[in-house]
Amino acid sequence: MASLNVGGASVRFKNLLVVIKQTAYEEYSQLKLRGQAPKALRWKRLEQRYRAHKQCVTDLLALLRKHHVVQFSCVNRVDLDRQHLSNVDLIVAVGGDGTVLSSAHFVDHGTIPLLGINSDPNKSGEDRQVKKKTSDERRSHGALCMFTATDMEDGLQDVLYGGGYLQKRTRLRCKVKSTFSETQLVPALNDLLIANPSPAAVSRFRMGWMRLLDQEQSTSSGPTTGEEKGDNMYGTVTRFGGRPYDVYNSLNVWSSGMWVCTPTGSTAAMAAAGGQPMPNLTDDTIQYRIREHMREKGTPNGGDQQHLDSIANGG
Repeated sequence: MASLNVGGASVRFKNLLVVIKQTAYEEYSQLKLRGQAPKALRWKRLEQRYRAHKQCVTDLLALLRKHHVVQFSCVNRVDLDRQHLSNVDLIVAVGGDGTVLSSAHFVDHGTIPLLGINSDPNKSGEDRQVKKKTSDERRSHGALCMFTATDMEDGLQDVLYGGGYLQKRTRLRCKVKSTFSETQLVPALNDLLIANPSPAAVSRFRMGWMRLLDQEQSTSSGPTTGEEKGDNMYGTVTRFGGRPYDVYNSLNVWSSGMWVCTPTGSTAAMAAAGGQPMPNLTDDTIQYRIREHMREKGTPNGGDQQHLDSIANGG
């Protein structure tokens, strides 16, 4: 057991919000009461994971209660809203990577630190009682979690008293523009998938590079010299947030969609799609990849991966 004696150091984070994952066992149990749960469920395995998660939550809350100057409140991951972040110094996401990602949606740029705890890591020998594999691929990898249920006691105390270091991560924010409206989605810490709602359907879209224009440029008739026309071929003027942008070097794409990721997300879905890892997690560079791009006859394979150097709008 860790000692609470920290040499007279003051507590750095005094108001915590604990975001708790809702396990699959809880969700399916609710469906079972309504007669809607799938039949092919391994209830024993789900219950074991549920109990491991709940034990981690119980242990975490007990640790926080030992620090009398620390105030905390709890919220279910599915109920999390911006109103819960008022006067919060630190968000503690208890569950797995999904809980960390969901919590990151509500954090404004540079405001509240986020700490992830993997509540159910692949660790226990009793797992072999319900399955033959030595690890359970259904558990979270915990790639975004700083601690697990087994080492959070010492680690959490160190964080509360100013230990460790804060690391910034680039996020993505997508704006969806239609004829009469513009919707700004929540920032994504890992990646975005732009695709048709039906996985079997072709995703048709036009992509290009945007350049901010001043009002005089946006109302002019366009470039006059041949060199300018070459640089601005197929260019159009569109508006986002009331500001005019020139979209140039655009092209039509027929594919299964497009992945866009931050360095944090480069080792997840992007890597599975054939992308490259980006080791500098604080870099503003983002990566995109066209999924199963439809090619014309005679077009060689390869070369469909690109890197886009830009600053993510989400911060």
